[in-house]
Amino acid sequence: MSTPYPFTALVGQDDLRLALLLNAVSPAVGGVLVRGEKGTAKSTAVRALSALLPEVDVVSGCRFSCAPDAPDPGCPDGPHEPGAFASRPARMVELPVGASEDRLVGALDIERALAEGVKAFEPGLLADAHRGILYVDEVNLLHDHLVDLLLDAAAMGASYVEREGVSVRHASKFLLVGTMNPEEGELRPQLLDRFGLTVEVAASREPDQRVEVVRRRLAYDDDPAGFAARWADEEAAVRARIVAARQLLPSVSLGEGALRQIAATCSAFEVDGMRADIVMARTATALAAWAGRTDVLAEDVRQAALLALPHRRRRNPFDAPGLDEDKLDETLEEFGGQDGDGGGDDDPDPGPDGPGGPGGQPEPDDAPQGDGDAAARPEAGEGGEPQPTGGAGEQSPARAAEPFRTKVLSVPGLGEGAAGRRSRARTEHGRTTGARRPRGALTKLHLAATVRAAAPHQRARGRSGPGLVVRRDDLRQATREGREGNLVLFVVDASGSMAARQRMSAVKGAVLSLLLDAYQRRDKVGLVTFRGSAAEVALPPTSSVDAAAVRLESLPTGGRTPLAAGLLKAHEVLRVERLRDPARRALVVVVTDGRATGGPEPVALAGRAARLFAAEGTASVVVDCESGPVRLGLAGQLAGELGGTAVTLDELRADSIAGLVKDVQGSRRAA
Repeated sequence: MSTPYPFTALVGQDDLRLALLLNAVSPAVGGVLVRGEKGTAKSTAVRALSALLPEVDVVSGCRFSCAPDAPDPGCPDGPHEPGAFASRPARMVELPVGASEDRLVGALDIERALAEGVKAFEPGLLADAHRGILYVDEVNLLHDHLVDLLLDAAAMGASYVEREGVSVRHASKFLLVGTMNPEEGELRPQLLDRFGLTVEVAASREPDQRVEVVRRRLAYDDDPAGFAARWADEEAAVRARIVAARQLLPSVSLGEGALRQIAATCSAFEVDGMRADIVMARTATALAAWAGRTDVLAEDVRQAALLALPHRRRRNPFDAPGLDEDKLDETLEEFGGQDGDGGGDDDPDPGPDGPGGPGGQPEPDDAPQGDGDAAARPEAGEGGEPQPTGGAGEQSPARAAEPFRTKVLSVPGLGEGAAGRRSRARTEHGRTTGARRPRGALTKLHLAATVRAAAPHQRARGRSGPGLVVRRDDLRQATREGREGNLVLFVVDASGSMAARQRMSAVKGAVLSLLLDAYQRRDKVGLVTFRGSAAEVALPPTSSVDAAAVRLESLPTGGRTPLAAGLLKAHEVLRVERLRDPARRALVVVVTDGRATGGPEPVALAGRAARLFAAEGTASVVVDCESGPVRLGLAGQLAGELGGTAVTLDELRADSIAGLVKDVQGSRRAA
């Protein structure tokens, strides 16, 4: 077994360490979501915490880690007789991004349940994590239905497995920790709200601190056991402090003044629902216990707000999480009376004591990446793209108009891509459309089809009682139809013909609206722009629609209209993406007025490029940006070459005409 990096040897990351420790003191806080760039010790901090948790006593032989003094009365391995028990370290269980539902919640043997009436249950990760830590790296990439399952278990303290009327329930109380890189996509607001606390982490910009990170990491890599031994005393001190804080927690008093400050803060920041108030109260109580106090002070309320509210302030995926600390201090002072100015700037306790403060990144060799804004600024006009020649010169970016609700643009046919909310697909979840023989383990039983398959053989199998004699060959897997997420590739005309300020503002507003729709439908997005004499990939396909919004906002305009170059660049992006993710179908959205200029025969060349998409059956739509009393209809002609359809900016709105669903027709019409 490898030696984990010591928690107390971490350098910096005070908020991260404090949030983890508060959940160790009081799991009722609701877990931690850690957001940050790669190489910032997120995973190392979580894995290091497990070594600090006190050992747990479990009933001997119980697969569900029941406590000897209070066993779960509904435990599938119960009832437990008083007697033998064992002590073991608290577990840290990791949930892989690609895990199946059965791996998470456990699997029920349907064949034995039908034939023998036996609840043969194989526990999943939720059972393994009971009374320990459940860690989900890249939680934003986890399938939504799995996130729902684990958050429901975390909220209820139990996991339920239902298969065709047969159910199993077991206790599942754990410290939930998720980590994510926002550049790879965001969690839905509903899921963000289910995490008790959130922490933003970033690599230090202080040279001395970075030097210390590298020094400690190299020392750990050279001799993990020796390095851990040098921090053993600090680790033991923090472990003892967690135990003491847990014992003190029931005695902590949350006074009326602190409660009013909590309620006033949540109200002042217009936080939806009541979960934030409850989490703040539990966090403030845990802060007081961690500090060795039995009274909650205003400084505890302030720190609790900084940890519990920022991720609950988001109204759409393009909002950055955050909290106005001046407004927070004013609110605490106004509703204070318990502790003067509400805690000032002092941190009640940034984390465990220990020389050098803590923090060491496990991946110091990963260069820190800037945020979306920083990454977006140098993109336009650089990367080898020639300066626009002929026509209008480059203009400064126009601001996007207000987004609106768009029509649903879907890919025709039936896909098999990742679960989402856009196009029809065969999925694990959805309405049942038929049955088939199972390939591998049976996951979704089609009961009626199974009974029909078994019924003709009952006499030959010697059936004598009321039960049905079921064999493996009788079992039928339900086939289901739901929705998939697609790759929505935007190809945006940024030439001089689109550069009128009001017109480009409307175009950006339309693309922003489609990006918001893509976020809600769990799509990947990409952005190709063309102007001057070339096209560029402003954003490779990604799950981060907010990154696409940032690139769109800074998009400059001007120059000729190399429409063919934009289409060919988009075709190349799709070719590469098909190799990476062949099951995900694409929807190409070309935003242009249809004009093509620059180079020899630009219109003919654009037509030939468009016919490449039609030949491959790629679904496409052209958003016609042409305006004015005289219209040339070039966008409609382009849509015909693509084998798709054209919509105007006005028709893109969901409430523009009756009928809110508009299938994008590819060259191959559905039969």
